Amino acid sequence: MNVFQAAVLGILQGLAEFLPISSSGHLELCQHLMGLSGEGSEMLLLSVLLHAGTLIAVIVVFWEDWWGILKNPFKSKTLGLLFLASLPALFVALVADVDAFFGSGFLGIAFIITGIFLMIAEHLSARGRHARGGDQAGLRHALSMGAMQAVALMPGVSRSGSTLLGGVASGLSRKTAAKFSFMMSAPAILGSLLMEGKSAYEAGAFQFLSENLLPVLVGVVLSAVSGYLAIRYMLKLINRISFRWFALYVFILGAVVIALQLTGWGGLPPVSLPFMG
Repeated sequence: MNVFQAAVLGILQGLAEFLPISSSGHLELCQHLMGLSGEGSEMLLLSVLLHAGTLIAVIVVFWEDWWGILKNPFKSKTLGLLFLASLPALFVALVADVDAFFGSGFLGIAFIITGIFLMIAEHLSARGRHARGGDQAGLRHALSMGAMQAVALMPGVSRSGSTLLGGVASGLSRKTAAKFSFMMSAPAILGSLLMEGKSAYEAGAFQFLSENLLPVLVGVVLSAVSGYLAIRYMLKLINRISFRWFALYVFILGAVVIALQLTGWGGLPPVSLPFMG
């Protein structure tokens, strides 16, 4: 892996983690197109490290919130809600091998699913009580967003897009749902660092890190910077932009990926559904 490839992956990870377009899907697609999909454990380690970059972005943007939590962790309502929202995905990750269930050729379909989620979120946020929305996350919202985060364990489905749908559907305003979704990413990324980092270590992938230290560092830094910009962009414009534009993008991307899978171009695995491998 060279510096240019790492830079592209880092920027994609940072932007797509917080824009509702699926960071994992974009990383997988670009790794295939750039010929970096050879060693699964090495790419797993790279993904973990790039996610660490986006974790830095979440910490920096919301440092006042995190500092408030650290000062009074046992009295923090936000910490309790984040813990509760993390439980569904943690449970699913511990009891099921989601990637094996959905197979290696689910990517194009996953982009389409993300688009459907975004269209539903846009529809709900534009009418009735969902249009007004609440400005304070509570138990109902945390449970709804946590359930959608578990759904987003489907490989290639956007975590932020899914949790935004969960927030809007449970009655939160778009901006409040976006902020809580971004803060939810911190425990999700930490969990991924522990579980997937351990798997990568056991598979001997850390040799890859020592051989590609400069490119990996560049990727992590750019992941943090682009993640920071993506969070700021979404928080400023969330009430003025339509999710339909993001949905249109992932619909088109999903159709292109499915076409590539059907033709075998780009090294992408054939289209597969659950249990088809």
